[in-house]
Formats: sequence, C-alpha cells, structure tokens
Amino acid sequence: QVQLMESGGGLVQAGGSLTLSCLASGRIVSSDINFMGWYRQVPGNQREMVARISRGGFTDYADVVKGRFTISRDNAKVSLEMNNLRPEDTAKYYCKIETKTTPFQIARDYWGQGTQVTVSS
Repeated sequence: QVQLMESGGGLVQAGGSLTLSCLASGRIVSSDINFMGWYRQVPGNQREMVARISRGGFTDYADVVKGRFTISRDNAKVSLEMNNLRPEDTAKYYCKIETKTTPFQIARDYWGQGTQVTVSS
C-alpha cells in the first residue's frame, strides 16, 4: 500500500503564492523513486507536467511556470513553491512519483488524488 499525501492547495489572488507538498508513505523506499513531480489538469483538458525533480536533484519545468515555480525534494517528500500565480494556473494539481525497476519490483507510477488551486483575478 502506497499513499501520496497532498496538501497546500487553496484559493489565492493573482500575484500571490502557494506551496504544495506531497509525502509518499507506505510500502515504498525513497531511494527507489526516480522522479517526484507535480502535474495539473483543467476540466476538459489533458493533464500536463508542471515540474518534476529526480533523485539526483535535477529539475524539469513547464515553460509557462519557469521562473515562478520551484520544486524541491527531501527523501519521499516533494514541495512546489508557486509564486506570482496567474488565473491560468488554476487547475487541480496532482502529485506523482515514478519508481525505478529493482530486483524486487517493476517500475511504476503512483498518483495522488489531487488538490485544487484556484487563482482569482
């Protein structure tokens, strides 16, 4: 059993900030995680990658959030600092972890249930 505990979503004014956090727990070892990241989805749209971070600390950001969002990782916890938020950032944000194949398991993805971020103008 693996759980992703998400927190930090909410309602903010344009230009404001929020920090999302996600903690993986259960039958998982942090060293087996290749990537942790955040994705977002607006109803009717495809889910898209916002930011992700590798176990080595390398980061990848969607172009529309570069310079505004910062992702960080501490073992099995990943955080996303979101600054200068825009109304178009409004979406449901999902935490995802990507594990690697080991002698004991095949690589797979785990998803959180999502947390809503709403940016008002």
